[in-house]
Amino acid sequence: MINVGVIGHKGRMGAAVCAEVEADEELDLGARIGRGDPLDAMLDSGAQVAVEFTTPDSVAENVRFCIEHGIHAVVGTTGLSSEDLDDLSRRAQSSEVGVLIAPNFALGAVLMMTFAQKAARYYDAVEIIERHHEKKFDSPSGTALRTASLMTEGRTAEWNMPAGRETVSGSRGGDSKGVHIHSVRLPGSVAHQEVIFGGVGETLTIRHDSLDRSSFMPGVLLAIKRVDTLRGVTVGLEHLLEI
Repeated sequence: MINVGVIGHKGRMGAAVCAEVEADEELDLGARIGRGDPLDAMLDSGAQVAVEFTTPDSVAENVRFCIEHGIHAVVGTTGLSSEDLDDLSRRAQSSEVGVLIAPNFALGAVLMMTFAQKAARYYDAVEIIERHHEKKFDSPSGTALRTASLMTEGRTAEWNMPAGRETVSGSRGGDSKGVHIHSVRLPGSVAHQEVIFGGVGETLTIRHDSLDRSSFMPGVLLAIKRVDTLRGVTVGLEHLLEI
């Protein structure tokens, strides 16, 4: 039985995680941490794994607490800076703690990013369109940033950036590692992303849609049960999948 603490239990994702943990016979929900609640409650409950779904301004400090107290962490909050990741990696290097940071826990989204990474070897032009609900804190999404990073890894040539000018500032989206990302925030959305490659006489579109937050739960549960096999900070759920 794995004792789990959920940080951010009152949020949409946190509440869904609590329900899934309570329904799983291999897991025990030991602590629910909300805004303003002391993280020490996880120590009192004997939590072995913390699941973190809060906000970009609190996630780094919450993960530091877990590392310092020997609690494995599964992190779904996006918005961590490269400086935050470097700091957490340094802190976790000498510990026995595993920290998994995943921009997306939907298995289909992980496959979408993996397929996009493979396709990037064959195309020189690509753009990303991502759409989320209106209450998402950060733009672009962590999934889009992770996709752009994966696609750019190993490339020796720069991405082809079409010529032209913006008559409305920002209409061409943001630039991450040479990839244009367009962020849409609308009510009725959950999490959606298209990666569109352009080639000679063709386009290739790789798309994933999360229609309900339940799509994230299998990945979260997998991470809770296997994060103790990791050491230090690992980014991406794909490291726990055989793909």
